[in-house]
Amino acid sequence: VGGVFDISNSDRLGFSEVELVQKVIDGVKLLVRMEKALEKKLLIDSLVPRSGKCPTDPNYPDLSKHNNHMAKHLTPEVHFKLALLKTPNGFTLDRAIQTGVDNPGHPFIMTVGMVAGDEESYDVFADLFDPVIEARHSFKKTDNHQTDLDPTHLVGGDDLDPNYVLSSRVRTGRSIKGFCLPPFCSRAERKGVEKVVTKALDNMTGDLKGKYYPLSNMTEEEQQQLIDDHFLFDKPVSPLLLASCMARDWPEARGIYHNNDKNFLVWVNEEDHTRVISMQKGGNMREVFTRFCNGLKQVEEAMKKEGKEFMWNKHLGYILTCPSNLGTGLRAGVHIKLLLLSKNENFEKILKSLRLQKRGTGGVDTASVGGVFDISNSDRLGFSEVELVQKVVDGVKLLVRMEKTLERKLLIDNLIPARGWIPRDPNYPDLSNHNNHMAKQLTPEIYTKLAPLKT
Repeated sequence: VGGVFDISNSDRLGFSEVELVQKVIDGVKLLVRMEKALEKKLLIDSLVPRSGKCPTDPNYPDLSKHNNHMAKHLTPEVHFKLALLKTPNGFTLDRAIQTGVDNPGHPFIMTVGMVAGDEESYDVFADLFDPVIEARHSFKKTDNHQTDLDPTHLVGGDDLDPNYVLSSRVRTGRSIKGFCLPPFCSRAERKGVEKVVTKALDNMTGDLKGKYYPLSNMTEEEQQQLIDDHFLFDKPVSPLLLASCMARDWPEARGIYHNNDKNFLVWVNEEDHTRVISMQKGGNMREVFTRFCNGLKQVEEAMKKEGKEFMWNKHLGYILTCPSNLGTGLRAGVHIKLLLLSKNENFEKILKSLRLQKRGTGGVDTASVGGVFDISNSDRLGFSEVELVQKVVDGVKLLVRMEKTLERKLLIDNLIPARGWIPRDPNYPDLSNHNNHMAKQLTPEIYTKLAPLKT
């Protein structure tokens, strides 16, 4: 009557009370704006929303100049759907994306742009995490991750030429179920993580036995020795980490464990609950990986006796703070001298085809010195630990072969692998004269994938 209407929400189920009221508020504002435009005898065509258009939350960030995976996938619709949700621990979308909002990224370097505050973050905010994970890892929400920490499945790895491979290292992160992750954990939780981990480390045996050094309670002599050994980690200064709230209460409940031989380390409460590292001079990656697997096994067995375990699920594998480290969280790397190959115009292409990445020996964003590079696997999720270490072993062997070829002043064109190259397992059978269905279907790629598996 008299042009007056009762306008209300049409939905009931599938939206929260706040979401429905928000729809009414935003919709009514738009209707009033249209009425005023018509009173002025103006057209309203540009104001008419397309079907299903979601109102933009006033808290939606300006991501127009950002270059990270979060910014590429956080649409107004996704933000509107997730903005009011919380994990059971209280972690919110705003906290998850803050590091990506505060750090737009580099035009040529695509960062992730978000972190998890607890194990449940990946489920509650799946509408954003899933596409970010797929963009970063080419791993779909329907995929399941593989875990293989049996070092006997590794083929070779004990014969990388020490004249070129100066040192070998394998590291990963692990999170303790029942505690929030570093961006969101309380002081009590951080102390709880330290207590659980150090109690487990007290039970290490054999060549893994050692000592834990808390950052807040070490002598000057101990601190200097850890610096000399290059074991000590510092308070985060990276804007990405600071915006993720990872440096709170530093250095409380942080520390370093190393064995007596100084080739097995565990960092506590740095970027993740724990970071486990196995390393040594030379090119025996098999020995490094074996120690790494044994160390993880001893820590987990000791924790389970206390009713604790690592965060893991069949979809994402091991759960860590940054989506870039999901799955294995593993980085197997070598310091390798490639004086000639590094100057070859195809060097970057070769590494990319081998699914390897390079950095200087000083870490991320550092330059090579004397032709020495830190070469490691570029994948984390969707491949098992054994598969990733195998990629490094086989790839490094090929890099050394190329370097030796160049030293003899020969061309390496016939050695450059195609993109997606998979090394042939030395156990792959010669089927060239066979005529059966298995022989027709068993490619080197399939063999390499299935050979380490067991029922």
